[in-house]
Amino acid sequence: MRLAKSLGTALVEMDMTPMIDVTFQLIIFFMLAISFAEADQDQRIKLPLSELAKPPEGQLETPLTLQLTDQRTIIFGAQEVTLDRLKPLLEVEWELLSRRRKTEPRDATIVLRGDRDAPVGEVQQVMRICQEVGFEQFILRARQEQPQ
Repeated sequence: MRLAKSLGTALVEMDMTPMIDVTFQLIIFFMLAISFAEADQDQRIKLPLSELAKPPEGQLETPLTLQLTDQRTIIFGAQEVTLDRLKPLLEVEWELLSRRRKTEPRDATIVLRGDRDAPVGEVQQVMRICQEVGFEQFILRARQEQPQ
């Protein structure tokens, strides 16, 4: 009996579809699981320590983050302004929020991150300016002390 000669080696390819599928699922998982809560925090701000500080319980619906530096300037979004230039920016923000139909501007929460070396009076002035514009809800951020 005569056997047929093989004409060459067969090319074996691995099906990569399941591996690509799992990779995309992992990417989606990590995109959904990652916390962007620290994305609006400037690293120049050194928060004061507090025993009463606790992590936020839930996500704020309309947060506006103001960060008071030790140089007596305020970081609002991508802008760094002095105290006397804060009110016009907040008025613009109030106007933008009032044009949105989902929320009222007074329902927005001002998240105030003050540097530990910033004067307490400056923090109070920032809060007063926010109240003059119409914002009523505030959250003061501090770093939680670690038990020793």
